[in-house]
Amino acid sequence: MKKKLNDYTPLSKILTVFFGALSLVWIIPIFEVINNSLKKNEFINLDPFALPSAESYVGFNNYLTGLTFGNYPFLKSASYSLLITVVSVVLILLFCSMSAWYIARVNSTISKVFYYLCLFSMIVPFQMVMFTLTFTADKLNLNTPYTIPIVYLGFGAGLAIFMFLGFVKGLPLEIEEAAAIDGCGPVRTFFNVVLPMLKPTLISVGILELMWVWNDYLLPYLVLDRTKYMTIPIHVQYLKGSYGTVDLGATMAVIMMSIIPIIIVYMFCQKHIIKGVAAGAVKG
Repeated sequence: MKKKLNDYTPLSKILTVFFGALSLVWIIPIFEVINNSLKKNEFINLDPFALPSAESYVGFNNYLTGLTFGNYPFLKSASYSLLITVVSVVLILLFCSMSAWYIARVNSTISKVFYYLCLFSMIVPFQMVMFTLTFTADKLNLNTPYTIPIVYLGFGAGLAIFMFLGFVKGLPLEIEEAAAIDGCGPVRTFFNVVLPMLKPTLISVGILELMWVWNDYLLPYLVLDRTKYMTIPIHVQYLKGSYGTVDLGATMAVIMMSIIPIIIVYMFCQKHIIKGVAAGAVKG
């Protein structure tokens, strides 16, 4: 049953008000991006925190400018970001769920070592490996939007396998044994039996990895050939006109267009994140 407001203790009410006010602080940067994306460039420089006035308001002209501003089309950057994000998330979900299932069911020394290596990758700072990674990616031709998802698979495997393993350990082994008796091999057992039961964690891991890959700046900046390929975060950095001038209004509009899709996805799927994380924690 849902609790009424009167059922909460005074401390709970105080904490609710406190964290509600604190959440507004986190919203301020997004509000300022929206605010400045509707203003003329000169007024942003004069007072970035002022609300749009009749003189400074330009409507959606900045958004139209942002689509063609600079030497690289925004839609091209968006298409590369979308390609990299979708392929990377699909690879992470598929291979990491299979790896977690194998580790949970094959209790061998090799599987344990592999699992601990995945956990170790979560605590290694990216700065320690980024120069070696750049060199390796160039040698293996992983420096294009079509191959960089392999690099993301390696970096995203640690968290994904950790979350998947906690959920797989709670799945009843009898269901898989029944599938084997019915003639299912390991591949059919995984895709027809195990994978559908992993849905809560699949959604949770998918959303977390999606937000990470979509917003990532450093890895594409180091690996991709920026003369040919740009993702949205890199595109924002290179939004410059003649003599190095920057149209802040168009830049804010581009930033807003880049964060709107991920905000919408998160708003619709945030309940699945909580369910998936809780399921993996409890069943692990």
